[in-house]
Amino acid sequence: MDATAKLWDVETGSELYSLTGHTQEIVSLNFNNTGDMIVTGSFDFTTRLWDVRSGRVVQTFLGHNGEISSTQFNFAGDLVISGSIDKTCKLWSVKTGSCMRTLRGHNDEVLDVSFNAAGTKIVTGSADCSARVYNTMTGMEIASMYGHHGEISKVAFNPQGRIVITASSDKTCRLWDAESGTCIQQLEGHDDEIFSCAFNYEGDTIITGSKDNTCRIWKSEDALYSQVHQ
Repeated sequence: MDATAKLWDVETGSELYSLTGHTQEIVSLNFNNTGDMIVTGSFDFTTRLWDVRSGRVVQTFLGHNGEISSTQFNFAGDLVISGSIDKTCKLWSVKTGSCMRTLRGHNDEVLDVSFNAAGTKIVTGSADCSARVYNTMTGMEIASMYGHHGEISKVAFNPQGRIVITASSDKTCRLWDAESGTCIQQLEGHDDEIFSCAFNYEGDTIITGSKDNTCRIWKSEDALYSQVHQ
């Protein structure tokens, strides 16, 4: 909320750098896979890249017309995506800082964005109760996912990239075929909004976190995965 991010030494607990430059609260923060860069997203409409070794800004991504809600590096670390309250997701070049394309289609705030492991696809979740999958290189929409009765606050691909999971304020998570947009399975049991979800490394177990003060671990049926993998 103080518009800064801080980098800490894990072993000593000492502060290494304070990342200053944003003018409003920071709501998203991620390392790249090599650990030498950090991306931050802020309510000041900007996304920034930081050098871990110096604590200095490397790039400032300008172009959104609303608060940033989510940011992520691709696995290779040469691309960043940002989701915004302006209803769009933008794809950015880490090297040049330029916007490569803008992904449109939602009619309400984009609340979360995520790459698949290969970086070839992007999934977005929105307050319009839908999720969408796009081709990273072309920006073309591959699938749209409808069925939730509340906003979607978290989206992710399974490790194989064939399934998308969505967490919603309607108290459910859903699993979707990433190519067709078909709902494969609905996870029910929480008593309040689900705001977090993730696959394990193998992709056969899911954890969900809810405002009902519980986390639940789900073991997906083998038949589900064999069906999608065929």
